[in-house]
Amino acid sequence: MSNHNEAADGNLCCSGADPVVRIKRARKGLPDFVQSVNLKYVKLGYHHLMSHFLTLCLLPLIAITLLQASQMNYQDFQTLYLQLQLNLITVLLATAIMVFGSTVYIMTRPRSVYLVDYACYRPPHHLQVKFNKFMDHSRLTGDFDESSLEFQRKILERSGLGVETYLPEAMHCVPPRPSMSTAREEAEQVMFGALENLFKSTNVKPKDIGILVVNCSLFNPTPSLSAMIVNRYGLRGNIQSFNLGGMGCSAGVIGIDLAKDMLQVHRNTYAVVVSTENITQNWYFGNKKSMLIPNCLFRVGCAATLLSNKASEKRRAKYKLVHVVRTHKGAQDTAFRCVYQEQDDHGKTGVSLSKDLMAIAGGALKTNITTLGPLVLPISEQLLFFVTLAARKLCNDAKIRPYIPDFKLAFDHFCIHAGGRGVIDELEKNLQLSPIHVEASRMTLHRFGNTSSSSIWYELAYTEAKGRMKKGHRVWQIAFGSGFKCNSAVWQALRNVKPSPNSPWQDCVDRYPVEMAN
Repeated sequence: MSNHNEAADGNLCCSGADPVVRIKRARKGLPDFVQSVNLKYVKLGYHHLMSHFLTLCLLPLIAITLLQASQMNYQDFQTLYLQLQLNLITVLLATAIMVFGSTVYIMTRPRSVYLVDYACYRPPHHLQVKFNKFMDHSRLTGDFDESSLEFQRKILERSGLGVETYLPEAMHCVPPRPSMSTAREEAEQVMFGALENLFKSTNVKPKDIGILVVNCSLFNPTPSLSAMIVNRYGLRGNIQSFNLGGMGCSAGVIGIDLAKDMLQVHRNTYAVVVSTENITQNWYFGNKKSMLIPNCLFRVGCAATLLSNKASEKRRAKYKLVHVVRTHKGAQDTAFRCVYQEQDDHGKTGVSLSKDLMAIAGGALKTNITTLGPLVLPISEQLLFFVTLAARKLCNDAKIRPYIPDFKLAFDHFCIHAGGRGVIDELEKNLQLSPIHVEASRMTLHRFGNTSSSSIWYELAYTEAKGRMKKGHRVWQIAFGSGFKCNSAVWQALRNVKPSPNSPWQDCVDRYPVEMAN
């Protein structure tokens, strides 16, 4: 850096040089980051100007009004009072209309939905699966040929997963014991474990729950998972219970959206949303490469969230739900089949991932943020996007690059579904995020693996455990799922949020972030 500065000083001090030439030479000597910092502050200034444009326009009007009022004498005020008396009926009618309109607005506006608290399940230590244990176990089952074993080894090395993720009890046995009973055991272990923590931390009694939503994509027994919870905790007979199946990793946001809609109808109650996935009965024992990837990525996890529309809960709630935006691309055949449960040529069932998955996810994301953007982006970003779009249309010039809105101006934290390293990489690149914005997603993938629909809650718990969640901060949870779907939920922190009791990160957050291998 000193060399650059010396060169710049030398150019400026050259006698006889034209001033414009000297300035140009000096600019060439400036480091690139200085110019980028200048552009950053120019954009930040523009953002603040547009965000407070209306206020800046109103200030002169307010000043003129106050000036005129200060120049009025007692006689002027008396004249104004007499005019109001003469038009008493008009004044009363206008007041009545305003009161009536305000009452209708208050009665018909959507009820606020508060996230009181949530809990993430932390499996016991003995269910951890090291890479070498995973490979040895796969080899001992005798179901995989050498090519498939080598493929799984490479996926594990490049996946972004660490060596402390968890698999269910049945998959630690040799041979594995995938049965209906062991799958039920896994479901009960994770769901009841998360719910016990939730009820303990919130002091809410199970009988107070009016709405229950459970989502699990691949395991749907009879009676349902929601019925298992009703039976275990003795929930009341008129509870509004829902069980969502086959909706993939984005079903957690769908569950939140369903609970939100139910809370608009049922007054002064609580809603519990349980998001999980079941691995025991959905392990693939064949050799088709596209169906082996889920074995390497998916791990045990579950999250239970407590929502309420009670005004009294705002005082202790962590977040307020601001927006939910859901995008479904299932009308397209390629999108519909890109995550597909099927049998291979030997009759073994698994979930196949298409090679077009990332491209389809990108298209779904684009559609989703097209809807979400106008709801959350400041007017400065919306204007830039509109001007660029208009220029491309009017000039019909493909060289004009489309403007990518800066979502960092709308959100303070990002919880990107930890579906895999490639998913996080793509969103970091396409949304122009910095490493700290995707830290929660990468560390959740490393520590817990892909826990399907519950992963966005492990990520939120990481942000809280790091002490980064402050009052007023906005969080964007975004998840992808089979179908193909891209769903977003936006939350706003109501206070400086501390980690929930029994946080899954409470004994390990000091070790993170860890260095990720390339």
